[in-house]
Amino acid sequence: MTNRLVLTGTVCKTPTRKVSPSGIPHCQFVLEHRSQQQEAGFSRAAWCRMPVVASGHTLQALTHRLTVGSQITVSGFISCLQGRNGLNKMVLHAEQIELIDSGD
Repeated sequence: MTNRLVLTGTVCKTPTRKVSPSGIPHCQFVLEHRSQQQEAGFSRAAWCRMPVVASGHTLQALTHRLTVGSQITVSGFISCLQGRNGLNKMVLHAEQIELIDSGD
């Protein structure tokens, strides 16, 4: 079964970092996406905020460069994560993160 998502957007919440009891580093942040999409022959505004988790040593060097306002493309898979309130939320588990050059 296929489970792939590629999403481009702006980091809109300050990344937080934790290390699991097994020593795996995790970085969590929220990515905001805004675009115009075609649906049934009409232009439609698309908008979402997606929680992202980047785990492992490979991605950590890159996540240290992320700040609120960073433009990035994230590819990975989606899964549910149960929050403290007991409700499930969809989370993008990053396998690759690409910083988008702002041209400044």
